[in-house]
Amino acid sequence: MITINGVTKAFGAKTLFENVSVQFTPQRRYGLTGPNGAGKSTFMKILQGDEDPNRGSVSVPKKIGILRQDQFRYNDVRIIDTVLMGNKTLWAALEERDKLYAEENLTDEMGLRLGELEGIIADENGYVAEQEAAELLQGIGIEESQHTELMNVLPNDLKFRVLLAQALFGGPEALLLDEPTNYLDLQSIHWLEETLINYSGTLVVISHDRHFLNSVCTHIADIDYETIIIYTGNYDDMVSAKTQSRGKIESENRDKQKKIAQLQEFVARFGAGTRSSQTQSRVKEIKRLEPTELKKSNIQRPYIRFEQKRPSGREVMVVKGISKSYPQNDGTTLKVIDDFSMTVTRGEKIGIIGNNGLGKTTLLQMFVGQLAPDGGTIETGHEATTGYFPQDYKQGIAPGMTAFAWLQSFSKEEGVEILRGLLGKMLFGGDSALKQTDTLSGGEAARLIMAKLMLEQNNVLVLDEPTNHLDLEAVSALAQALEKYQGTAIVVSHDRDLISQVATRIIALTDEGIADFAGTYEEYLDALKTDKPIARPKKIAATR
Repeated sequence: MITINGVTKAFGAKTLFENVSVQFTPQRRYGLTGPNGAGKSTFMKILQGDEDPNRGSVSVPKKIGILRQDQFRYNDVRIIDTVLMGNKTLWAALEERDKLYAEENLTDEMGLRLGELEGIIADENGYVAEQEAAELLQGIGIEESQHTELMNVLPNDLKFRVLLAQALFGGPEALLLDEPTNYLDLQSIHWLEETLINYSGTLVVISHDRHFLNSVCTHIADIDYETIIIYTGNYDDMVSAKTQSRGKIESENRDKQKKIAQLQEFVARFGAGTRSSQTQSRVKEIKRLEPTELKKSNIQRPYIRFEQKRPSGREVMVVKGISKSYPQNDGTTLKVIDDFSMTVTRGEKIGIIGNNGLGKTTLLQMFVGQLAPDGGTIETGHEATTGYFPQDYKQGIAPGMTAFAWLQSFSKEEGVEILRGLLGKMLFGGDSALKQTDTLSGGEAARLIMAKLMLEQNNVLVLDEPTNHLDLEAVSALAQALEKYQGTAIVVSHDRDLISQVATRIIALTDEGIADFAGTYEEYLDALKTDKPIARPKKIAATR
């Protein structure tokens, strides 16, 4: 159990939460929600012991699993050992035991200590620990052949997965996970959902993935109005209950205000007259009817709307037989895209899905001209203009500038008012527009790129994982904007709700190749279950 008692946290004049007392109990899975800036990550750091509250106390179990974000800390550690380190007691015992066994002359005292250590290792299931760690790694897509390699051989997204396995390892009494679905593909997200649903301890998780929260969570701890309120049910249940609760209070306050106005009119008319006792009674009634104070919500919703200066021709892009390969360290060549063809027509909303490493980003980079295919051609249609949201979008924002100056560098004739208006819609109001680009958070950087796309008014949008680091309100705003967009959109995303809401055509990258399906995401899933005809992929293999 995790117990929070009278916790307050503020930064300067801004109070995130005040005098909060809540309990997170075993066998319950809590989603920690709230808009960017509400204090989710700060509250999680307090639970982890990485940050102190201004007031109050926190009690957590001794054995706790934490998803760390420091991917580079374990660069010189074997991958499987990084996972084993998730059980600190076991890892300390294993290290001490190995040092003692390395001694040439064991003393009696050392022998006794070895016996104690073997007991600790047995209590912590240490003799099957490597097998359990290997199963976790395989579940999140780390091949067995890599388990004994050093962490520094992995790209950052796979390092993050190893840290997720570390948090899950060793049967922790409580799990604290901050954005665990970042860098996970759909298959790994499904695996994580199943793992967490079967977890019997206390789970507290932050995620911008609404589908994930709805699948996993039994309760939602929502940070808003400078407090934390726990709702029973998943994310959608919380939104409904929160809306109803606030609506009820607002309705009651309106009724109270109406009644107060009537009573005040009576008091004003007869206050000094013969009905003084009735007047006093009504004054007391006015005090009793004091409306319930409603603190201002922290929720801020960006306004995203993509326009196009002019429509493209009917054929937006014609792809003919493109291929792309990458050389491997062992001398082989990995062909990720092989003889792929497609025609994109005006107004299509294409969702590109598939596990990591199968070439989704490579495909988009070829579409926008950042990568040249090894073979085949890509022809851009008449009047087609493309706006691109890269997966590593923060690297595309020049440092040493204000957000306003960076956006202005893409402006041709738009004045200050238009640029300020765009930034305001993306929650860069007032002095926020003068924030240095070096200091932008992931969510702020993503919203700044969105402002650029809105400014450019392209008729084709190519978006690579645009929901990473966006809060749920921004993800919802993006989905609605793409739905209403009159141009053509090609979107890579692991956010199932976004793909489900937006896509009218699915391109699925699989181990066997690329499948092209004309229909929605749900229709695609149904077709897989019922063996309905899909443009089936060809087998792709590594070639020497």
